[in-house]
Amino acid sequence: MDPLLRLTMRLLLWLRHPPSRPHLIAILAALALAMAVVVLEAIFGWPEWLTPDRGGRIIR
Repeated sequence: MDPLLRLTMRLLLWLRHPPSRPHLIAILAALALAMAVVVLEAIFGWPEWLTPDRGGRIIR
């Protein structure tokens, strides 16, 4: 199924049956946390210790 169509159908379902207040708070908290990570990465960059090593043997 087309992802845009699936998103539209999910949004229509949410309009007909809105989520409860605790569910909405959890969704907004997850979005805020994700946006905070994106902003911190944009400001400080990606840490070198989290970058995987490219060397080594490739197992196939």
